[in-house]
Amino acid sequence: MSANRGSDDTAAKPEPDSQFQQLETAASAEDADFKRREVRVVAKLDLFLCPVLIALQLISFLDRGNIGFAATQGMIEDLHLVGTQLNTAVSLFYPLYILSEFPAALIAKRIGFNRVIPAAAACWGLCCLGNGFARHFGDLVACRLIMGMFEGFLMPSLTLMLANWYKRDEIGLRISYLYITTAISSAVSGLIAYAILFMDGRGGYPGWRWLYIIEGSVTVAVAGICYFIIPSSYTTAYFLNEDDRAVMRKRAELTEAYSGGKGHYTRTEFMMAMKDVKTWLHTLIQIMCLTVLYGFSVFLPIILRFGFNFSVEQSQYLSIPVFVWGSVVYAVAGYLSDRFSRRFLACVVCAPLGMVGYAMLLGGNQLSVGVKYFACFLIATCVWMMGGANITWLSTNTAPDGKRAVSVGLAFAVGNLGGIISGQIYPQTMAPSYTLGHAWSLGAVCISFCLWWVLRHIYYTRETGKQSMRGGELPEPVEFSDRAPSYKYQH
Repeated sequence: MSANRGSDDTAAKPEPDSQFQQLETAASAEDADFKRREVRVVAKLDLFLCPVLIALQLISFLDRGNIGFAATQGMIEDLHLVGTQLNTAVSLFYPLYILSEFPAALIAKRIGFNRVIPAAAACWGLCCLGNGFARHFGDLVACRLIMGMFEGFLMPSLTLMLANWYKRDEIGLRISYLYITTAISSAVSGLIAYAILFMDGRGGYPGWRWLYIIEGSVTVAVAGICYFIIPSSYTTAYFLNEDDRAVMRKRAELTEAYSGGKGHYTRTEFMMAMKDVKTWLHTLIQIMCLTVLYGFSVFLPIILRFGFNFSVEQSQYLSIPVFVWGSVVYAVAGYLSDRFSRRFLACVVCAPLGMVGYAMLLGGNQLSVGVKYFACFLIATCVWMMGGANITWLSTNTAPDGKRAVSVGLAFAVGNLGGIISGQIYPQTMAPSYTLGHAWSLGAVCISFCLWWVLRHIYYTRETGKQSMRGGELPEPVEFSDRAPSYKYQH
């Protein structure tokens, strides 16, 4: 009897291990199945959501940046602009733009991205169209002021909308799409401006007026379409079926469990962002980055025309390869940054090339026009990369949602002081050398490069502190945030 009992016990002993292996196998299979379904859903988001956001970003930068091309086509003479009035008109786009960005980041999700984004686009499109009927400096300034106010709603809304639909390790590449689009928009704007040269005189209007009228009308039309195709949430998205929505629900739960929050800010989260030194360092860097970005993208046609002495036609089409190159570089860098979760390298790797490019333009009196044109490609290598990589690094390293909304909104709003600065550093009175603009931009790239190293040190120091929290050597923070030991920074 005892022998038989022992034999029975021996036979029964492996059963728990077998059950555990079966459970583990089933969990792995379920995990693999979810991954396959998730890949399909992300592909749908990229197919149906990203093109809409890219189109909005494209027309946004077309509408704000076309003043540089209009200036080379006779706007300065037709509106009787004198001295630094052109620079003033460029800069005055940004005061209301800055003031509207921060509240936009706080209210966009509450009101609904599907309402805020199309409404803002329609309003700034009408302002752009109004530029085509400007008769003097005051009309131009009024249109650009109001256009800036409505355009300020776009970038924070797009960034937070991406954070609402994509996971943390997916968002860097998608934000890079927006910055790639800024480069593409500059190239497309050059192409459009060159084409519209042939409309000069049609209907009694010079070509630069048609540039504003056509682009403004297209923006209003796109805004109307966006009202119907931007979904309020994944639960109502027309391109997702029930299985896709289940996947999105689980993704949202995983994101909330990791990052905390539900997309709304509280006073505590507001103060978290304001007291965090990394928020202010990223914001300071964003000022530097956007000074360079806006200065280069708006004034490159003017630099080519009056600095390098190219013709009107040449200054339009020679800007296109430079902008295309910048977009290609950033596309590759954005993909690699997401693929390997390396945010610091995406920021610093191309900055030295920009430094060399601006140094060449500063010392370019003895250089040929061809060499100086090559320097523009070196600058384009870093210009779009800097701003996009910096804001991505901040977004992926900030939690919970409310703190992220405040931090990103602040970086966008204060960062756009760079737009005001960029409008003043390339005065027409300094042509053809534009020494002030090139020197200021060189300094901005250098400051950004140094501050990224400071941020890298901060992130590594905080990770060391989190290890001490996990070991019980230091107390954990009371409120969940990116300072919690369970949250890992991306470097």
